Amino acid sequence: MGKQQDVGAADRHSESSTTAHRPIGGSADARLDLAQDPTTPQMTLIDLASDPSPVVRKAVATRSDAPAQALRPLTRDHDRQVREAVARNPSTSAANLMRLVKDADRWVRWAVASNPACDEPIRRVMADASDKELRGLLAESRELEPELAAKLINDVSPEVRERLGTHTHDPDVITALLADRTARVRKGVARNPRTTAEQRSALAADPVVDVRAALVRAVELDETDLVRLADDRAVQVRLAMATSEVVPAHIRQTLTRDADEMVASAARDFRPGSGNASAVRAPRIAHRPSGAGRPGGAAQ
Repeated sequence: MGKQQDVGAADRHSESSTTAHRPIGGSADARLDLAQDPTTPQMTLIDLASDPSPVVRKAVATRSDAPAQALRPLTRDHDRQVREAVARNPSTSAANLMRLVKDADRWVRWAVASNPACDEPIRRVMADASDKELRGLLAESRELEPELAAKLINDVSPEVRERLGTHTHDPDVITALLADRTARVRKGVARNPRTTAEQRSALAADPVVDVRAALVRAVELDETDLVRLADDRAVQVRLAMATSEVVPAHIRQTLTRDADEMVASAARDFRPGSGNASAVRAPRIAHRPSGAGRPGGAAQ
């Protein structure tokens, strides 16, 4: 990972390609080319950070070799996409990420969550944020400290707890969320590949159909649980088994004789790798769709 470097006074008189100043002029396209040129000196990048074109400033903001003097003012840029680019830049300092995680624009805040330089103090701010999505992104983090995970177990949002249940590596967190009263939270745990055989058996007996259906789509089960679920009272569960990539062939074969023709047909027509199965989704990195939102200003 690159690190922001202050360009000292002594460097300003250096003739090296890194710091030698390069005159700026010409069209916005020419200045953009200069901002994207890997040989552009750092002093020139500092000047380009105040360019009138937001496209040029964004190009500077994305550079992992950009000096601190260039990135620091861009954390306060009036253009949201420039600030978002700084928030994604792995060379952005922890202090600047701390500023950006509190940004008024949600896309900027969410971008901080995907930055590999996001550290424990920043994650603590995320855990206390009123932004539910920011807490959800935190819940999906592999670097989540046990103390913060314990806090998210009791998060007011079922969605945050669900995402924690799906992605956590902490066995104590899984155990706690298995007892959550909200079905969608237990459904999240059912998709977690790090559950134990005993926990999967408990989920296989969950009273909520969606939980059992999520389980058979996501993880391998013991034979006893498979046989019981192949005879589940809910068509939705048996249909999920018929189309699941992780259900053994001999169990699917029994489903070809299911009393419900839709289930039997799905089992007969199943082809491995056809994309029918639901996989555990990767953590959402909060990339904004192209053209989404309004240029500049805070998100609504």
